Amino acid sequence: MKQLITTTLTASAFILLSGCATDAPVAPSQNSDLNKISNSNGKEKAGLMQKSLDNWLKNEWTPTVNKDKKVQKKYLKKVATKRADKDDHTEEKYVEKEDKNFTLQEYVDKASAYAKAHPSDDKNSNVKKLQSMPVIGK
Repeated sequence: MKQLITTTLTASAFILLSGCATDAPVAPSQNSDLNKISNSNGKEKAGLMQKSLDNWLKNEWTPTVNKDKKVQKKYLKKVATKRADKDDHTEEKYVEKEDKNFTLQEYVDKASAYAKAHPSDDKNSNVKKLQSMPVIGK
């Protein structure tokens, strides 16, 4: 009798949980008024903060970090590319290795290379700005 109850409970739990775990795609709403306001098929655009971060990574972080010799030696590979305007001139460029895994040490090395290239001064320090605020600081 115990085995029958256990089997029944296990089977019902399995059916219940497997029904909830399906990856069925969410169908778009059939309500045309709702689709006018919020289209579920529309692509989500990147927000202002994401665009700002992407631009900073592309234009400031990556070029600064890739110039550091220690980072070049440890995490990047050298690629020779031909320039379009000169046929006989090749340009050496450092790019990320495709077959490596990200490590925390890599981030620490790159952050120290960026901090060495862009030292912070006391005038622009966020800590100093926060401490100068009347409620937060001293």
